[in-house]
Amino acid sequence: MDIEDKLRSAELTVVERLVDASNATILCEIEPGIQVIYKPIAGERPLWDFPDGDLASREVAAYYISQIGKFHLVPLTILRSGPYGDGSVQLWIDSPEDFDAVELGQSDHPQLRQMALFDAVINNTDRKFGHLIVDAQGSIFGCDHGVTFHAEDKLRTVLWRWSGDSLSIQEIDQLEALRESIDDDYLSTLISLDEIAALRLRIERLLTEKRMPQPSDEWPAVPWPPY
Repeated sequence: MDIEDKLRSAELTVVERLVDASNATILCEIEPGIQVIYKPIAGERPLWDFPDGDLASREVAAYYISQIGKFHLVPLTILRSGPYGDGSVQLWIDSPEDFDAVELGQSDHPQLRQMALFDAVINNTDRKFGHLIVDAQGSIFGCDHGVTFHAEDKLRTVLWRWSGDSLSIQEIDQLEALRESIDDDYLSTLISLDEIAALRLRIERLLTEKRMPQPSDEWPAVPWPPY
């Protein structure tokens, strides 16, 4: 049984609730040595500016775009039932004890540029330093994608190092392949049709301008707090 099958079928054994999170976020174990983050929909706080759908489905939508877009920046994430009802279940990435997310987030690591491009695609409104994690091999991942895919431009991130830079040929090819790979029917089970249309518009804009996005003067460019 592969890891995705285990996430879908194994019993979720509650380890602890992560009390610093604003929505219910529960660390669970599916077998010794494999832990997951379970975010039940029932534990979400309503957000006035995200009236449609739920945060858990946005977490899964972000994983889907990360995979089909060849970003590979979001840990395996699925929707399933758990001890407190349906919710997202994401594979837990255990970062090294000496990992410094702020130091990483201010570096020029090439995966961070990919993260910045990915966030522009999904319209991430909350890319904080604390949402950056690394695995034992040094690969970078991002977590907490519940406030993404808004139909209005709301990009807020700490990753502005590449603002205005020209997209590389590889990045343009990557976005073109993503545009052709999106399954609207599947994605409509996770986010609204307006949000899918806006997602496609953001990709087209990136391909037309061929530049990394720049901060807007119409909304805060960096989330608060940034960590």
